[in-house]
Order: sequence, then C-alpha cells, then structure tokens
Amino acid sequence: MPVLGIDEVGRGPLAGPLVIGAVILPSTEKPWFKDLKDSKQLTAKKREVLSELILEESTTGLGWVPANELDEIGISKALALATRRAVKSIQTLHVPFSQIIIDGKVNFLKHTPLENYVSTCVKADSLIREVSAASIIAKVARDHYMIELANKYPEYNFDKHVGYGTKAHVAAIYKYGLTPEHRKSFGPCKSLSGYQSPKSPKKNTTTTGKAAESAVANYLEQLGHTIIARNHKTFFYEIDIISIKEKQIYFTEVKYRKSNLRGSGLDAITPEKLAQMHFAALSYLKYQNTKYQSFNPLLAVASVTGSNYNQIKWFPLPE
Repeated sequence: MPVLGIDEVGRGPLAGPLVIGAVILPSTEKPWFKDLKDSKQLTAKKREVLSELILEESTTGLGWVPANELDEIGISKALALATRRAVKSIQTLHVPFSQIIIDGKVNFLKHTPLENYVSTCVKADSLIREVSAASIIAKVARDHYMIELANKYPEYNFDKHVGYGTKAHVAAIYKYGLTPEHRKSFGPCKSLSGYQSPKSPKKNTTTTGKAAESAVANYLEQLGHTIIARNHKTFFYEIDIISIKEKQIYFTEVKYRKSNLRGSGLDAITPEKLAQMHFAALSYLKYQNTKYQSFNPLLAVASVTGSNYNQIKWFPLPE
C-alpha cells in the first residue's frame, strides 16, 4: 500500500502563508525519483521541474493557512490545520494509503481518525522520497504565491526573501509598515501592530533578568565597552543592553539559564527573534539616539549561567 508523505513550508517567515504538502508517489518507479530530496537542497530551477512532474504523475494535496488565520490560532494549531487540509484534499481523490509519514517530531493528525496511521521522522524530507516530494510541491507553491505578492507590493521584494526576516525585509517593514500578508503575531510585525496574545501577556523584566543584565554590563565594561543604555524599552521593542566600543554600537540580547545543559543563548535567537532585534536596532538609531548613526551597528547575544551569574559567554552575531 502507498505511503502518504507530509511536509511543511513557511513556519518561520514574517509574511505569507503556511503551506503543507501531501504526496502519494506513483506505484511504478519513475526516472525522476532519484532526484527527490529536501527542497532546500535543490536549486529553484530543479524544484520547478520536479514539482511539475510530481503534480502530473502523483496524487498530491496542499493545505494552506493564510497569515491572518495563523495570527488568530497560533503557529501550532496552524500546522495541524494545514496538515488536515492537505490530507483532506488527498482523501477526496479516494487514493488508498497505508501509512502517513510527517517530517519532524509532531503528529499533526493527533486526535483525528488518522492518528494511528502516522509515523513522525526527523529529516524525513531528506530520507523518505514521498516526504521530499511533499516538501518540493509545498515550497514551489508558496514561492509562486510570494512572487505574486511581490507584484502587488513591489517595495517589499517578497520574491527575494519570500517573507523571511532578512535585514532588507525588516527595513521595508520599518519604512512602509505592514501589509495584510504580514503575520502580526510575529517579531517586529507584532511590535508595529500592537498585537498581544491573551495567552502570552507582555513579560516584565524579572529580578533574575536584571541580575543577568547587570552581570553582562559589568563584563562588557571589562572588555572596554561603554554602556549607553540598559533595558531600553519603547512601545514597539525592548533592548537589553546597548554599548559602544571603537565606533561600533552593540545591541545585546541577554539570556539567563540556571544550567548549561539547556543550551546556549544562541539557541534562543530564532529567525523571528533575529528580525525583531534588527528592527529594534534600526529604530533606536533613527529615532532614539541619532548621534550614533555613523557607528557600525552589530547585534550580539550574551548567555549567562550559574547561580551567581558568573558564567558569561558574549559574542556578536554574524552580519
């Protein structure tokens, strides 16, 4: 019996839809099967060719959740909803399958009649060709959507970054504001829109956080930095520490953990968080302290561990 492969595209961007691909490959071996791999490992041209072949010769489905719906229900529920929409489109074609393989660790069909048919697999998009095919058709479909958005909103260059939080995209958000396609619950979009989840109230800096920031500030001063701001807050963003050294201005995000076993501070810098940090730095230099506009701005992260806040790792992030 055939396998139904499932994969998602568009989990982390600041704009555009989340898309789930679902594919049952033909039962007979095809020459193009050997080219199937994770869509990120293929060139755009190769993805286009393979997507066309998959759509012509396989049983396929796509599940879409647009940005506004994603904001309403959150990313976890959006992933489950998009998966169910993709599988439903397969079921309407009445093609049988014996197993569903979902890329990752989460069974997005839990609490449905298909729950027990699911196997999850990390890196399935590189290991299982049905999942590879699903990743390809989802990626190509979403890219085409973002190209259409680029025609509608040319100042954002959606065809270049496909909605991810690049410096250029964040700068465009900062300059032009949000479109209806932006995810108002994500990163700098959240700050600009004033969005606040009722389940995730705005956090206040705790005593622990303040102690960690003080430890990092002292550490930076020992490295020759001059601290010009700490826990700098506006309505739109927050920066833990701002410091200058040798015509460079650093915007440092401080992360405290009781133990190194939970990972480094860099682990917490998701693409969404990085985009928010870019936005905060740009905003600070333009509106809050214009005298430092000639300085080279750098983002940095500090990881603080230990009950006495005495284990500090600080490093600038790659530009």
